[in-house]
Amino acid sequence: MDLFASTTCLFLAAFVLITTSANKLNVPRLRLSYKDLVATNRSFIFSGLNGDLQVSAMFLDEYHDRLFLGGKDVLYSLRLDLTHTDAKKIHWPLPANREECILKGKDPETECANFVRVLHPFNRTHLLACGTGAFQPVCALVYVGHRGEHAFLLDPSTVENGRGRCPHDPKLPFASTFTGGELYTGLTADFLGRDSVILRSLGNRSPMRTETDQKILHEPRFVAAHLIPDSADKDDDKVYFFFTERASEVGEREGEAAIHTRIGRVCANDIGGKRVLVNKWSTFIKARLVCSVPGPHGIDTHFDQLEDVFLLKTKDERNPEVYAIFSTISNVFQGYAVCVYSMADIREVFNGPFAHKEGPDYQWGPYEGRVPYPRPGVCPSKITAQPGRVFGNTLEFPDAVLQFARSHPLMWRVVYPAQRQPLLLRTGMPYRLTHITVDRTLAEDGPYDVMFIGTDIGTVLKVIALRNSNSLTTEEITLEELQVFKKPAPITSMGISVKRQSLFVGSSVGVAQVPLHRCSMYGKACAECCLARDPYCAWDGHTCTRYVANAKRRYRRQDIRHANPALQCRDQTQSVEDVSVIEVRVVYGTENNSTFLECVPRSPQATVTWHIQRDEHLEELILDERLVKTEEGLLFRRVSRHDEGVYVCRSREHGFAQTLSRVWLDVLRGDTLTNLLSQDSKQKAWPPCPAQAGSANRTPSKAWFKDVLQLIGPSNLPQVEQYCERVWCNEKLRRKHKNMLDKYRQAQDIARKTRVTKNTGERNRMPRDTRAAE
Repeated sequence: MDLFASTTCLFLAAFVLITTSANKLNVPRLRLSYKDLVATNRSFIFSGLNGDLQVSAMFLDEYHDRLFLGGKDVLYSLRLDLTHTDAKKIHWPLPANREECILKGKDPETECANFVRVLHPFNRTHLLACGTGAFQPVCALVYVGHRGEHAFLLDPSTVENGRGRCPHDPKLPFASTFTGGELYTGLTADFLGRDSVILRSLGNRSPMRTETDQKILHEPRFVAAHLIPDSADKDDDKVYFFFTERASEVGEREGEAAIHTRIGRVCANDIGGKRVLVNKWSTFIKARLVCSVPGPHGIDTHFDQLEDVFLLKTKDERNPEVYAIFSTISNVFQGYAVCVYSMADIREVFNGPFAHKEGPDYQWGPYEGRVPYPRPGVCPSKITAQPGRVFGNTLEFPDAVLQFARSHPLMWRVVYPAQRQPLLLRTGMPYRLTHITVDRTLAEDGPYDVMFIGTDIGTVLKVIALRNSNSLTTEEITLEELQVFKKPAPITSMGISVKRQSLFVGSSVGVAQVPLHRCSMYGKACAECCLARDPYCAWDGHTCTRYVANAKRRYRRQDIRHANPALQCRDQTQSVEDVSVIEVRVVYGTENNSTFLECVPRSPQATVTWHIQRDEHLEELILDERLVKTEEGLLFRRVSRHDEGVYVCRSREHGFAQTLSRVWLDVLRGDTLTNLLSQDSKQKAWPPCPAQAGSANRTPSKAWFKDVLQLIGPSNLPQVEQYCERVWCNEKLRRKHKNMLDKYRQAQDIARKTRVTKNTGERNRMPRDTRAAE
């Protein structure tokens, strides 16, 4: 056991070190604050007509070109354009429920309100909306009109009890999907939050739910629900639920409180059993979803807590790709991973052996006995029927099948992600990854999946992952980090409008609309556009612009996989290796004092090196305690006369090197300048600004100015003026001196008024004759 624990700790330590190093290399190439987004018209925030929007549900309707939002006591309808000028609102409070909720001891602000949690299209003209109803869930239909019409009205005649369709508590996790006129939900259906069920309601059939048994569901936390057809036969459609729960199959060695992520499914045409499982799911089965990093000696680092799920639709509706965010529950470190699963792998596990345990003292293993027909978990349909053994519905299933389904809900095999490892890994971050949505876009060399990942501080990461063809490793590229909201707030929902090429992000402070791409932000050069590695963008010969696959432009440069501007942009600009094309700027330093040469690369992913020019070649600087390289530039802690010369700042990004700046460091002799300043300080506390030296209203220190000019030469007079303005006469210093002068003048005015008042009072107390004499 000690050897096992030691090996685990060593692996975790190595894992943290590797992923931390990777995170340092994978910083966002472009960071945009809220101010940057607003200034560039890249973000549009809607906080409600009265600032009353706290997004708790969001439905993006491409058919109606509308965005429907649910919040606290309110519903909103917005057009998907950037105007939001005709936003429509439905106020939906429940005063009677609120009073009763407060009497039961719930919080008036965070619990005793109608928080809308369900928004689904009911038909072409109506929307199904359900809210917590101040711990008394309620549902209603909302009229949204026909396509092209902007109507938004709640139908009071359709208001009904929403228990089992919406959770009581607005903070509890919840998942739902609406299909075929029926609502499928995974939730806690009671006031106390103890009755966790998967339930089907609405429609013409009797409500269906899971049986109350910990083998079926053990303290689940529901995350997502989706209908995914398994075949061309509609009777074979299944609804999949993604959730975490306490694992009943875990042995004592691993701990009874272990959390596992599950994928469960039920048949859409399941109507329960006739004698067994009446009005209970007879086709429910579940399997474990594994997202782990393989390690030495067969030890894996598992990410067991499911945070969010996104289904990326493909041309084949039966085979979407499942993107999921996981987090660790380990006390050793905090990390996040994104894993991708195929439906083929999921179906293979569900068609495999069932998990089985003979008794309390036995280990779990695969069931090796005879499985009854029809196989538990299979839907009654033409595809699954055998000749002479056709079952019209689940009511016709034999009791042996239902008994087996009740006692064997778990599959023995687990579902592994593609290539059995995460697509993305993050550790040591100051925030949590909460939501994910993915857009598949076509680039020059094929399709790319662009991940938009939301955090609990209101930021969105735009990430792509490149799989290497010769190995199982992936290269993560964080294209952008966007601070979507002014006030940091956890992101609660995300959605992509392909038609509008926009990302919609919801939080407690409102909803933001952000374009999926803004290629002009990457710069005005071919090299910058190529280094951005954004699948949405390409160089068209003049600017960095949106890549369109069917555009009739011969001249397009894009290299996402290799990002090689030297190859892609060699005929666009002068050679980046030609140092002489960069203009030299002059910086003055005083001997024996510190001096700073500024150089900040446009991309945080680039590494910077400093060189000194020796005749026709460059020599890389050797750094020591006196010469320090920082993120902003090069710091000379103590300048000497030997440091004079031309310094070249160069960056290297993804194997591409370019010159950023050339600086001539001119070192002034320390003793001469000190003497000049000390002589001049006897006449004046501060040397005058050169721009003001000839001013008629002040007496310039001509000797000081002439002597310094002799030191550096008259040809550099413009640089001297800039240097002096920056050091002595910058705007901040002027404001500081002006404020001090204003305060001094105010104090003088107050003192003068005080003296006048005092003298006037004394004069009034003097005899009239004395005042007359004065």
